[in-house]
Amino acid sequence: MKYCNPFTDRLCRDIRNDLSKAFVTSLDHLDLTPAQEMSQSYLTSDLQPIYKQYIDDRMERYAKVLQSIASFHLTDTFSRALVLWDEELFFEVHELLEQAWLHATGASKLVLQAMIRAAGMYVHLDHDNIKGATSIAAKAVKALEDNRSEVPDMLDLDLLLSKLKDVDPVPPKLMRIM
Repeated sequence: MKYCNPFTDRLCRDIRNDLSKAFVTSLDHLDLTPAQEMSQSYLTSDLQPIYKQYIDDRMERYAKVLQSIASFHLTDTFSRALVLWDEELFFEVHELLEQAWLHATGASKLVLQAMIRAAGMYVHLDHDNIKGATSIAAKAVKALEDNRSEVPDMLDLDLLLSKLKDVDPVPPKLMRIM
């Protein structure tokens, strides 16, 4: 579902960034309150419908993600990121994994970076940036193939690699336990 374009619209970029950061905090506590407070800070202003629709959609999906994470008792960052991925919250995948990536080393760091790039491919595709999506997908594929043994088993890696190589605009569902 396309709303506003954070690559060309500053308000859209601010809303996306602020909501996703608040949602990462929500994930830390399994409590939607930080994201709800952020969304309300925007919704109380005189926003155009396109922004309100974006916020409403995100909040609905955030609630669904938190429910899934809690019901499956998922505590590690990677499995939580896959739940976000399967809900097509690709920018939020980036935000969540970036925190882990900053503290990782070696092959684990490369896998996290590849997953951030894979999510980035779908962010670019969502805004019709095929060139950017293709470039970032190729980098993700190389890192994932080179570090296959470090990729957690819960991820359907072959499916992801196939989609990335094809720059397929239909995102795969990656979480094997769900």
